[in-house]
Formats: sequence, C-alpha cells, structure tokens
Amino acid sequence: MNKLSIINKNGVAVVTINNPPANVITIDLINEINAFILSLRDDRDTKVVVFKSSNDNIFLAHLDLNVINGTPGGQAACIEFSHMIANIKAMTQASIAMVDGVARGGGNEFAMACDLAYGTENAAFAQPEIHVNIPTGGQGAVQFARRMGKNKALQALLVGNDFTAQQAEALSIITQFVPKAEIENFVNKVAGTISRLEVRDIMMYKEIICAAVRDEGAGAELELRHFLVRAKEEKTQIIFRSFLKHGGQTEREATDFQGIFVDVIAELSK
Repeated sequence: MNKLSIINKNGVAVVTINNPPANVITIDLINEINAFILSLRDDRDTKVVVFKSSNDNIFLAHLDLNVINGTPGGQAACIEFSHMIANIKAMTQASIAMVDGVARGGGNEFAMACDLAYGTENAAFAQPEIHVNIPTGGQGAVQFARRMGKNKALQALLVGNDFTAQQAEALSIITQFVPKAEIENFVNKVAGTISRLEVRDIMMYKEIICAAVRDEGAGAELELRHFLVRAKEEKTQIIFRSFLKHGGQTEREATDFQGIFVDVIAELSK
C-alpha cells in the first residue's frame, strides 16, 4: 500500500503522508520516502517539495518502536531512518514541512531536516526520547544544539516537553508560525515563488548557507565565487538591462520595487 500521495504541478511536488493510524515512521514509510527523494536526484523540473499529512492530529510521529530492538534487522531499519534524514537534507529541491499536528521524535527530526518548516496552532514539536531510554536518532540533539545553544537544547532534551509552533519559531526549530486558516495559501505562495527559480539557484544558496554555518570565512568565499560566476552570465546582463529600463536605480525602487520586477518578468516572458 502506498503511504505517499504525490501531486506534481508547476514545479511543486506536494507529498501527503498517510500511514494510519498514527503516521508512525515505519520501515515501509522510510523506504517509500527514500525512494521518492532519490527519484528527484536528476529532476530539474521539480523545484519544491512540500510534505504534509493526511492525519488531522499528527504530522509525523516517531520512529516505529518495534524496530528499535537491537536485532540486525532493527538496527538496519534505524540506519535507514538516519539515511532518510540525510537524504532530505541533501535534496537539490527546496523542501518544506507543513506541520498542522504533532511532530515528536522522528517527526520533529523530519521537519527540521526540511529546508523550511511551518507550523500552525495545532502543531507540537518535541524530542522526548530520553523517557524511553534512548537518545535522539535522527539528528534531533544535534539540531537542537545548533539552533538553540547548549543550555536550551539540554533542557529541551532532558525534559522532552512539547513546544508550540510559536515557541518552536522563537527557538528556530521551525521557520515560522502560520495560523491554520492561512497556512495552505501561505505555503502555496512561498512554493510558487521558489518554483520560478532554477534548481541551480536553490542549490547555490543551500551550499552557501551550509558553508557559512560551518565556517563564516568559507561561506563568504563561496558566496563571492558564485557572485563572480553569475556576473559573467548573459542571463544576468539581460535581466539587468530590463531592470534599469523599468525604473531600476531610480526613485521607483523606493515606491514600487516589486512593480519593477513585475514589469521585468512581463518583458522577458514575451
């Protein structure tokens, strides 16, 4: 039985996860997600992947406890879960988690692996693994430490409490809180904007940001390298000429900056 429903339209793939009764991360679901992500490796038409849930209360639950058993098969499943997290992070497309329900344990790690994550008032985020005698297994502790700092990460991991979407945004667990009534339109707008870019644009900024997080100097060097390469491209010069033609570098930038781009897009789309 397929646990993913995928609709791919205009450069945006919407992936709905359906693994009843509780969207637990089973090995079948892991394998299906991994296969889908790997199928996109050479896809230059799909620019954005949005992950959402068919469950009204749960975005994605924890890893299936039945595979955390120390057996060779169980250990292999746990490793595949780790591979799934790594695969999400390595996607060439922009990945978005649209969280309108609980995301604890592996579900929270899944959301953090995505490039962007948005949560509603129905969302809850937590890493409560310590209360079942295990640490996080999908980079939960690593991401908490990098995003929150030592003290807040340690408290969150030792207590294992839920965070609301507003709290999760403040702690950089997710990108932004968005009310449930607005999240569909909000995510569609973000995804639609990104989908008009090239995959290489998405990968460029992913590479720069990843390098900068590790080392500021390395990030700055990579950014300059990309900048100088793009400056030589004819595409860049065509856009610049149109931008200047429609009021770039004039007072229009102060009052109608977006309008300049609308005019540029209209001209270059002819």
